[in-house]
Amino acid sequence: MDRRHFLKVSAGTLALSSLIPILPAAFAAEPKPKRVGLIGSGWYGKSDLLRLIQISPVEVVSLCDVDRKMLGEAAELVASRQVSKKKPRLYGDYRKMLAEKDLDIVEIATPDHWHALPMIEAVKAGADIYVQKPTSVDIVESQAMLAAARKYGRVVQVGTQRRSTPHLAEARDIIQQGKLGNIAHVEIYCYYHMRNRSTAPDSAPPEYLDFEMWTGPAPLRPFNAIAHPRGWRAFMEYGNGIVGDMCIHMLDMVRWMMSLGWPIRVSSAGGILVDKAAKANISDTQTATFEFPGVNVVWQHRTWGDTPDPKYPWGATFYGDKGTLKASVNSYDFMPRGEGKPIHRDVTYELDKYPEDKTEKDLEQHVAPAIRGHMQDLLNCIASRGKPVADIEEGHISTVSCILANHAMQLGRTLTWDAAKGLVKDDDEANKLLRRPYRGPWMHPEPEKV
Repeated sequence: MDRRHFLKVSAGTLALSSLIPILPAAFAAEPKPKRVGLIGSGWYGKSDLLRLIQISPVEVVSLCDVDRKMLGEAAELVASRQVSKKKPRLYGDYRKMLAEKDLDIVEIATPDHWHALPMIEAVKAGADIYVQKPTSVDIVESQAMLAAARKYGRVVQVGTQRRSTPHLAEARDIIQQGKLGNIAHVEIYCYYHMRNRSTAPDSAPPEYLDFEMWTGPAPLRPFNAIAHPRGWRAFMEYGNGIVGDMCIHMLDMVRWMMSLGWPIRVSSAGGILVDKAAKANISDTQTATFEFPGVNVVWQHRTWGDTPDPKYPWGATFYGDKGTLKASVNSYDFMPRGEGKPIHRDVTYELDKYPEDKTEKDLEQHVAPAIRGHMQDLLNCIASRGKPVADIEEGHISTVSCILANHAMQLGRTLTWDAAKGLVKDDDEANKLLRRPYRGPWMHPEPEKV
């Protein structure tokens, strides 16, 4: 190996090493285990927390959930997996957990309508944060979350873990190196049949669920078994539909890969066009256009029919004058125009390195390495007090952009966004939608001055 090749390989190795979590053998180098609390102990709350346990000797000391059954099961699982084998303290109210003021890191994996208030209280309590995407259900909530993170000097990582996915980091390099040339159009899409089709009647909530607290500041709908556990995304009262769930990942990935900031204009059309009998009130068909300087990013989802490319049912396609790139959680394909060889890469699995991934219930095994990388980036930035790859401001931009798409569809017109003022330009009706009504006694958060 000549010197030039050695330097090139070494540089590539160093770049990749930033995405690879530390090994358990390095745990001894940790000065003092971080004390961790989790709010929302369901599917992704456990997935995130257990990945953190895999890469660092943290001590999970607190778990909070309004579902006592889910909370108890999570406590047993965490105790079996963490180094100390201690069972965490259990809470049904996040305010009591945060009042202890003894947590270094708080993870928030509640339904979307419960992201803002716990996150803001957690940073006030001195914790650094891992909060699931989207940051919020309304725009003012997200503005308040960003302001709180900055005012109290906390590190906040948003769960848009495409930014920590190894094969997508490689795909980003292809774009950043100019191999696609001028990219003037990007398509992002999801064709999963993921909209709940149930017509189940409303019922009494189970005795182990505090449904009043579960609802919190959202409108009080009758309980329906669709919503809990895991099905709450079927209702706009608790989230932002498929745009807030799936589009945000792909839009955020495109913004990261292309170094894009705020969209200038957002338009959208669609609705419930096919599956009109189901209880779900989110759109089954929607197209949205995010206009950035020099490039349009166009989203489409359908929860019916076929996917145009079975290899890429959820992903992004970048069209450049020198080539095309398709990217998803599972792979990427670079197809140059003219000379040059196509490049294909598949997702990285780490099942030999982390054998517990093989048997963990409901774990998305292909996403686990990305979550570990995202957690390692959070830990690195907690140590340096720097901004993580999915800093709260990046999550805020991607979240607000998706919320604006829903508002544009609702209003039937294009919205022009003033990022400096945090308002839609010349549109009082649209600006009234930036803040959803809160159900008492909960008070809507306001952005604090830094």
